[in-house]
Amino acid sequence: MQHRVAVAGVGYSETGRMLPFSDDQLVTQAVTAALDDAGLKRGDIDGISTTGGVSMSIGSLLGILPLNWFFTSSLYGPSFAETAVMAMGAIASGSCHTALALRVIRQPRAGDHPIAAITAGGPADGPTRVGGQQQWTAPFGGSLPAAFIGGLQMQRYMSEFGATEDDFARHAVVQRSHAMRNPEALFSEPLDADEYLASRYVSKPVRLLDCDYPVDSASAVIFTTPERARQCSKPAVLVDSWAMSAVADIDMALLDDFTSNAIGHCSETLWSRTDLRPADVDCAGLYDGFSIITFEWLEALGFCGRGEAPQFINDGHTGPGGSLPTNTDGGACNVGRRHGANFCIESVRQLRGECGERQVPGAEVAVWSNATGSFAGASILTVDR
Repeated sequence: MQHRVAVAGVGYSETGRMLPFSDDQLVTQAVTAALDDAGLKRGDIDGISTTGGVSMSIGSLLGILPLNWFFTSSLYGPSFAETAVMAMGAIASGSCHTALALRVIRQPRAGDHPIAAITAGGPADGPTRVGGQQQWTAPFGGSLPAAFIGGLQMQRYMSEFGATEDDFARHAVVQRSHAMRNPEALFSEPLDADEYLASRYVSKPVRLLDCDYPVDSASAVIFTTPERARQCSKPAVLVDSWAMSAVADIDMALLDDFTSNAIGHCSETLWSRTDLRPADVDCAGLYDGFSIITFEWLEALGFCGRGEAPQFINDGHTGPGGSLPTNTDGGACNVGRRHGANFCIESVRQLRGECGERQVPGAEVAVWSNATGSFAGASILTVDR
């Protein structure tokens, strides 16, 4: 059994720093926003896909029971693609007809999570005892994402392809130029290269302005069949293809080559499942937990060659009015860390023509992506045609 898949509704919770809401309260806000966006009721939902902090009892909390399908994962990191792909698969297989894909994340608080405890409270006094694969990374400062995802990848890329900090500064400036057109962005003041280069190092060469911005936020996307989506309040957005890939070593810090990871395999799989080509894409939402990841996605998806992302960005392709406006909401560096959900939601809004000053004229095809290294996911969305 194979059904086509569409997006019927999208929504965010209130977003900010240290908000007085629990994870479940944030999720409830996001679900309510997505249902209102689609013109649906809670009883119209018969599937839920969750990960990273969403309660196992969310169906009961939302009053959405019984369910025909439910999925949850303990994956903590940039995992909205996993949640979305599982929901898409459930619709395509007929396991359910209308599924919520949910992601909630909070600004790190000490005690929430091993990584959060370090980032919120600083390193522990004395040596840290670890086992397994982390014994080869943690003693050397390689256990934090800014080091083993951002720093190591960025160093390898700069060494292999000759990229400079000025190249990453240009990318940050372009992302901010999009954010300046987004009333929902948390950072919308003009940014120049000197300000980027003056921001502190987090894990050299990664600077503070290369990093996504920790916030409290929940996101919800409603997937359903095209037939049902066409009965909803907003224009249906069709899912043309999707892909999810993983590489052999799930510990990214131990990858042999940081410039060749799950992003490449995911991109190849994505294009193998569609008749569309990179030249057909009107706008892109490419994961930017750290700036280097957006560079990787631009190249792996075929928008430019390996090592050519800096020139592609410098030539204006990713900015407002470019051939491939990228991260038109401003990216997670400017709208807040949502672990990939914002790229899906912004793509949907672009294809509906809802983005106001930042709207890409005539946008009909969008690609969005999530994650890097050990695992990666991506999807192509189109207008209903």
